This record gives sequence, C-alpha cells and structure tokens, in this order.
Amino acid sequence: MMHDRFNEYYEGLRVHAEETIKSFLPENNGLQKTVINAMNYSMLSGGKRLRPILMYESWQLSGGTDEKIISPFIAAIEMIHTYSLVHDDLPAIDNDMYRRGRKTAHVIYGAGMATLAGDGLLNYAFETALKASGHGHDDRVISALKVLALKAGIYGVVGGQCVDIENENSEEVNDEVIDFVNELKTACMIESSLMIGAILAGADSEYIHRLEYAGSCLGKAFQIRDDILNVTGNENELGKSIGNDSDRGKRNYVSLHGLNDAQAKVTELTSRAVQIFNEIYRLRNIDYAFLSELAERMTTRRK
Repeated sequence: MMHDRFNEYYEGLRVHAEETIKSFLPENNGLQKTVINAMNYSMLSGGKRLRPILMYESWQLSGGTDEKIISPFIAAIEMIHTYSLVHDDLPAIDNDMYRRGRKTAHVIYGAGMATLAGDGLLNYAFETALKASGHGHDDRVISALKVLALKAGIYGVVGGQCVDIENENSEEVNDEVIDFVNELKTACMIESSLMIGAILAGADSEYIHRLEYAGSCLGKAFQIRDDILNVTGNENELGKSIGNDSDRGKRNYVSLHGLNDAQAKVTELTSRAVQIFNEIYRLRNIDYAFLSELAERMTTRRK
C-alpha cells in the first residue's frame, strides 16, 4: 500500500514539474535558434526531475500557497541542473556520449554549441526565476535568488567541478577533497531545492538551515550511490556509460574505501536526512513523510 502511495504521489509531482518546466522553455525561433534547440533538447531528455520535486514538496510542506512564485524557480533549478550535466558531458570534461539513454548535446550539436547551450541554460535559469517577482513577497524572491546563485556558482557547483577536474589522476585525493567535491558539485543543488521551497513559503531561518543540512546529507549520499553504480550498475538501466570514473583516473569514496564502506556511508547519511524530514512532518502533523521515502529511494536506486 505504501509503495502505491509513493508512486502515485511521486508521479503527480513529476508530471506537475514536467509541465511547469515546459511552460518556461524558450521558443525555438530567431537566428540563434540552434542554441535554443540545443538547450531544449537537453531539458527535454527526460530525467527524474528530483530537484523540482524536492523544491515543490518543501514549499508545500512549509505552507506555500502561491504557484506564481514557486513555478519559475521549479523550472530554474532544473535548468541549472541540466546545464551542469551538459558541461559535464563535454569532451574536455567527462566526454560522455550518452545521457538518460540519448546522445548527449555535444554529440548532436558539437562541443562549441553544447558549451553555449549550457551557458544559455545557466543564464536563462535566472531570467526565469526573476519571473517570480511582482506577485508579492519580493523579499522572499530575492532571498531565494541569493541561494540559487550561491549554490550554483564558485562556492557551489562550479567550485565543485573545478576541484573534480583538477584532481583527475591525482594520488593526493583524500576524504576531505572527496567530501568537498560531493558537497559542492552535487549536494549544493539539493540543498538549494529544499531551501528555496521553504524560503518562498516564508519559513524561518532555523527551519531553512535544518533543510540545508538534510539536503547536504542527502546530496552526498546520492553522489556516493552514483559512484557505486558507476562500478556495479547496468549501462542499459542507467542510460549512460559505467566504469568511466576509473578510466579517467577519478578517485571517489568507492575507490578510497571500497563498495561495502561506501554503501554504509550512504546509509548513514541518508538516515540523518530522513530523521530531519520525519521530524518536520510530525511537527506539521502530516501522516505521510514523502521526502523521507524519496530520500531512501534516491540512495538505494539502481538507475
């Protein structure tokens, strides 16, 4: 019964996120339509839409009521996530040919145009998020924009990508470096999703910081699980290449500690996030802790 409840709830949020994202995509016209086509190709390549779902559920859980304020941010967070994937897949970085079972943007459009598509998505994310202004609560919108910018930039995703690239084929990588990369490159956007949902609903700072910590734990667990699947996963299920981390000389939690310890770390981190989510649902007197079950599924997934 709980399995059915999760699937129904998750699918409803996923469809809502998908429709919201599509409603904010740029139209494929003008002399610059090639880069727009590349942006939309990447945005519409499927995916679980986890970050928009986390944001929307956080917003609802925190008492949000105005869709006009949250909707632009739902689209914006997925644009930033997608830009990071487009750039990760480039020949100069990971050189991946497939993403979500489809050819990556640089394979279809070339490396130069894919680079511009990533740039376009990052900038268009902020153009889109700004559409939340003018509907009341602009103070909340500004606070949410600050989080979105911080978690996407040099103290977030870009910083994590930088350290990740610099440490390929390095023997100096240790737990501190790996934790830094996992926090900035992956966890930051999950933190951002949860925090922005709460900010736009008017939550207080202590509550928002608790969600930030839950997002940090969940994001790190999600990344370590991804590293496990890069060793043990099925390429057809994952829709992307496996074993490429080892091929590129990338060291991660799995290569340092082995599969068993890595999975134990995933379980530990997930438990911390779930504990916070469960406490919030109890405080809100809500009987079904969707975020808790979603967290556990994110970190035990096979694809």
